[in-house]
Amino acid sequence: MKIYYYHTRPIEEALGEWEKHLHPGHILYGLTHFNKYGITPILHPFRRFSSRLKLSFYNFFEIIRCKETYDLLYGTSFYGLELIIFCRALGLFRKPIAIWHHQAVVRNPNPIKDMISRFYYKGIDQMFFFSQTLINDSLQSGKVTADRLHLIHWGADIDFYDYLRQHFPATGNGKQERAFITTGKEHRDFATLLKAFAGTGLPVEIFTTPDPEYQALLKAYEAYSNIRVHFTVGILPHMLATEVCRSRFVVICCQDFPYTVGLTTLVEAFALGLPVICTRNPKFEMDIEKERAGIYVDYNDVEGWKQAIAYLYTHPEEARQMGRNGRNLAEREFNLEHYTYELSVILKDMARTKAHDR
Repeated sequence: MKIYYYHTRPIEEALGEWEKHLHPGHILYGLTHFNKYGITPILHPFRRFSSRLKLSFYNFFEIIRCKETYDLLYGTSFYGLELIIFCRALGLFRKPIAIWHHQAVVRNPNPIKDMISRFYYKGIDQMFFFSQTLINDSLQSGKVTADRLHLIHWGADIDFYDYLRQHFPATGNGKQERAFITTGKEHRDFATLLKAFAGTGLPVEIFTTPDPEYQALLKAYEAYSNIRVHFTVGILPHMLATEVCRSRFVVICCQDFPYTVGLTTLVEAFALGLPVICTRNPKFEMDIEKERAGIYVDYNDVEGWKQAIAYLYTHPEEARQMGRNGRNLAEREFNLEHYTYELSVILKDMARTKAHDR
């Protein structure tokens, strides 16, 4: 079968980098492994637009002009697909649509907008979610039905991280160059994290985007020699993975937002076999404390962060076991190979249903 593959970022360059072990495959949402399951992707020609409306029109015309035959449209997000989804809801676009929905489907307090949204979701045939909690929350909206929502155990490209570790042998024998590291840019709670590390005096490397709010906050801690900040621009998964690979502990301190904030950093830590301290996000599918892969801290809990940081640092053997447990979890369930298989089963079933309905 063939799918029309849509991503919100440039794909061909990333795919070429993945082949050279320079880009983790999980960020491509199955693209690297679909062929193993008999699915051939047709890549959408990416173009960047500052206007979401212009992007949606560009994508619409590119999709309807596609001359290749395919079974369904698969999107890593609905961002930029709004027009084609509305056409599907109206019955004007005949191909089934399957997309990743990164947050829960919610009600809109504006009754007119809520009515439009309810109609919009009729244009999406199947949706993929990162956790059962997001699915349960979506069902409360009354806009979607359970048979269209699917839990996918999204996880890291283990082969990518294994290759990376092989080229950094120091990380395999307990001689890591760095202690704590945090990466990521969305909704990070640096106010809490900085207070905690300032209070412990233990070393942390912070890699994040040069957001003005982040810059102002981090600048206030320039005097602390144990806190080192690195601002990064663009999509740099290989560079960031290399920095994480050189570290002993991963910390993920996030604000309270209703989706799986910090999930990418978390599954990468699992793949690298590193222990984690993480804000207790109820939207995650996995429970790192139940799996004994790390320590949870409540939102805005500076003292809790201090205790967790000090505990991991002073209990190296327990920390290493947490890392091993996280790696076991990645190998067992949360990995690229597994989640691509889950996707392929659903996508193939969609194609069979479409063929049967002809």
